[in-house]
Amino acid sequence: MRGTKRKISRLRIFVIDLMHASMRVPFISLSRPLDIGPLAAARAKAASAPGWAAMFVKAFAIVAKDEPVLRTLYVKLPRPHFFELPRSIAMVAVARVEGGEECILPEKVPAPEEQPLAAIDAAIRRAKTAPVEQIPAFRKILMASRLPLPLRRLSWALGLNFGRMRANNFGTFGVTSVSAYGPGELRALSTGPFLLSYGVAGVDNRIDVILRWDHRVTDAAVIARVLSRLEQVLNTEISAEILASSS
Repeated sequence: MRGTKRKISRLRIFVIDLMHASMRVPFISLSRPLDIGPLAAARAKAASAPGWAAMFVKAFAIVAKDEPVLRTLYVKLPRPHFFELPRSIAMVAVARVEGGEECILPEKVPAPEEQPLAAIDAAIRRAKTAPVEQIPAFRKILMASRLPLPLRRLSWALGLNFGRMRANNFGTFGVTSVSAYGPGELRALSTGPFLLSYGVAGVDNRIDVILRWDHRVTDAAVIARVLSRLEQVLNTEISAEILASSS
C-alpha cells in the first residue's frame, strides 16, 4: 500500500525523546484505591473546587517533606550517586491542542508544599490555555526540540545525569491522569524518579492511584507507606485548605 510521509512535529519530537530517556529507568509500580470521603465532602462544599491534579501535587509534596527519599534522584555523573533536594519540584502532564495536534507538555510547579492550593491550580489551568510561548517550561521544550538528533541526545544526557540540572529540568516527581476522559489505569513512563497517576473518583468516594518509581532509589515498603500517608494528607491538610478558602 502507498502511504503518505508526514513530518514529525517538534511537540512529537519531545515525546519521542522523553520515551527514549524513560526506557532506561527501572520502574516498578504499586496501585491502591484511596478512600477520599472527607476530601470529596470538602470539594462538594467549595464554590470553586481545585482540580484533582493540583490536589495530588500538593499532597504528594507535603508527604515528601517528611520522606526525603521522595526528593531523591539517582544520577550517574561524575559517578553514580543519590542527589537529595531540599524541596519538591512537580512536573504536571498538561493536555493541549497545538496547530490541530493533540499533545502532552509538562508544566513545572516548584515547591508545591509551600504554595497555596489555589495558586497551584491556577498555574496548571493557565498551562492548559495560555500560548505555549508564555509558559517557560514549554518554551524550553520547543527550543530543545529544534536541535538535530545528536545534539538533542547530548542535551538530554547532560540534563538527566547531573543532579541540579536534572531537578531543574525534570523535577522530583510527576503527576498525570486521563480521568477527564473516563475511567482506566494509566501506567505511564517518565524519566523518574516518581510518577503518580490517578483515576476517576467513584460514587463510593474511592479513587485508584498508581505510583511508579525508580527502584534504584527506594523499595515497595516505603511506597506503601507513602500511599497511606498520601490518603491521610488528602483527607486532612488538603480538605482543610479547601474548606478554609470557601468559608
